[in-house]
Amino acid sequence: MSTKRKVYSADFKAKVVLEVLEATQTITEIASKYELLPANVKNWKKIFLENMSLAFDKSAVVKEYKVEIEALKIDKDNLAKKVGNLVVEKDFLVEKLQSLVSSKGRKTFVDTEHNLSLNKQCQLLNIAKSTLYYEAVKRFSSESDLKMLNALNDIYSEFPYYGTRRLVTALENEGFNVGRKLMKSAMEYLGIRALYPKHKTTQPNKEHYKYKYLLKEFKNDNNQVIITTPNQVWSTDITYIKLEKGFVYLAAIIDWNTKKILSWKLSNTMDVSLTTAVLNQALNLYPKPEIVNTDQGSQYTAKAIC
Repeated sequence: MSTKRKVYSADFKAKVVLEVLEATQTITEIASKYELLPANVKNWKKIFLENMSLAFDKSAVVKEYKVEIEALKIDKDNLAKKVGNLVVEKDFLVEKLQSLVSSKGRKTFVDTEHNLSLNKQCQLLNIAKSTLYYEAVKRFSSESDLKMLNALNDIYSEFPYYGTRRLVTALENEGFNVGRKLMKSAMEYLGIRALYPKHKTTQPNKEHYKYKYLLKEFKNDNNQVIITTPNQVWSTDITYIKLEKGFVYLAAIIDWNTKKILSWKLSNTMDVSLTTAVLNQALNLYPKPEIVNTDQGSQYTAKAIC
């Protein structure tokens, strides 16, 4: 068992050395008196004799410490500059890393065997430590979930216009206990949603000229538009068709008198090129009408050349 090393004050050492210098006792006797090792007493005497002159020349001591203090100040300034540069460089690299790599990508940079603590690594990478241990829960993987999804798919196939409320009710009738939140997740998982007219195709542009409604003069007493001859009035519009993955847009022109579809065209974009293509096709096949009636959406009021 190790013993604690004794520490002696400067005053005590000076007292022992003065007794040695008096030479009234041997070093061994003095060491035994104070329970010291003779070698320590000899060493203290040597140090005392080597530094006696300092008692008469304090400036030498001050000068020595001044030189040491100046050297330490220079070292401190140099270290401060280096630390400052390292901080600036670190902040620059961290900022670039965070802007170039997502938090999920930065997570892969964590090294559990590195000397740098995980807390510090997460701090430098700007990620939460909890993300290191997070594992995404796999939804709809159990047998009961699969049965529910199959039942939902069957109901949706028969009633594609059902929203979450009606689907929840339909599944409850089948014996499944589900809520609207789970229903939304299930529909997103299956890639389905309620089908009902909600896509807006008429979008006027405030900067486009708005034309007068020219069919007022063709209205009868019952406020019905009566067209008596073919190719007098055409009407055109755009509608959308829902596909498995997105929409396509149908533009068509109809003759008010004959109710015949004069031209039509499908497109995956709803723009001016769709409406002008349909109009050019009709003009190539039939005489020019007196009036072309539209809902004055931006596709029909734009200044495009046919």
